[in-house]
Amino acid sequence: MKKTIYIFSDGELKRKDNTLFFEGENGRKFIPVENTSEIMVFGEVSLNKRFLEFLTQSEIILHFFNHYGYYVGSYYPREHFNSGYMILRQAEHYNDGSKRLYLAQKFVEGAYKNIRQVLKYYSNRGKDLEDVIYSIEKLGESIDSTSTINELMAIEGNIREYYYKAFDEIIQNPDFKFDFRSKRPPQNFLNTLISFGNSLMYTTTLSEIYKTHLDPRIGFLHATNFRRFSLNLDVSEIFKPIIVDRTIFTLLSKKMVTKEDFEEDAEGLLLKEKGKKVFVQEFEDKLATTIKHRTLSNNVSYRRLIRLELYKLEKHLIEEEQYKPFIAQW
Repeated sequence: MKKTIYIFSDGELKRKDNTLFFEGENGRKFIPVENTSEIMVFGEVSLNKRFLEFLTQSEIILHFFNHYGYYVGSYYPREHFNSGYMILRQAEHYNDGSKRLYLAQKFVEGAYKNIRQVLKYYSNRGKDLEDVIYSIEKLGESIDSTSTINELMAIEGNIREYYYKAFDEIIQNPDFKFDFRSKRPPQNFLNTLISFGNSLMYTTTLSEIYKTHLDPRIGFLHATNFRRFSLNLDVSEIFKPIIVDRTIFTLLSKKMVTKEDFEEDAEGLLLKEKGKKVFVQEFEDKLATTIKHRTLSNNVSYRRLIRLELYKLEKHLIEEEQYKPFIAQW
């Protein structure tokens, strides 16, 4: 299986003949071309046209993140998977109010039910979460009765508000109090982890979309406008609770990340390089974790589940099979 290469320090991405490597302050790191699907860059790097040409030939995607760990852009191979027919079907479902609303509702339903699964998992392990579960279940009951995207997003926002308030009960670490959701820049340690993890999730989903016939610019829950991408945001909503949030809970419960792994600058908090590496490793381990797939009757990884979710969406768009979101069963 092809892997993701992460680069955290400053340096230069180079090509020599059929070899790719990163040259930084700690020496040279070779990039195994045949075993690499994408490269995620968190440091300041330079590269040249020959390097990009070889990435195209090798079908390797290159993603860039800024100083705070936020996704800023990608370089990806020629769009040989893109299908004009599929783009038209996406546009049709976006422009038809009822078709768009159905898909948006399903994305929110998937997010809601996976949030509930995470809460039930920790409730069964002695955490006091029954009131929160009850509150989000009441909100979840109204998803199918929404008539507009704005109404739907308001319900989704209220579900997440209850959910995030439960983090303190799950984590029980005074250094990582939730308080309130803050972004760009995050206002505390926990929000910094959430933002960093979500950024990884959005980019991972984007890479999986590139391997299908879907166009990442046309989403359904998140508006298709001058934003570069929106479909990856839609699909990520389903997987954030069971991949990103579970990763955070593991890191904090095992004290793999502490308050010493953060630093402040003029604009806000950010995760130090050591903290990013630890987070990325646990995130990758979570993506590689396999579960028994109910339909396929074999074990598949969480990363593969993301791709399967996209295939289900394709089938829905061509009216082959109605889309239903993945719901964790543990």
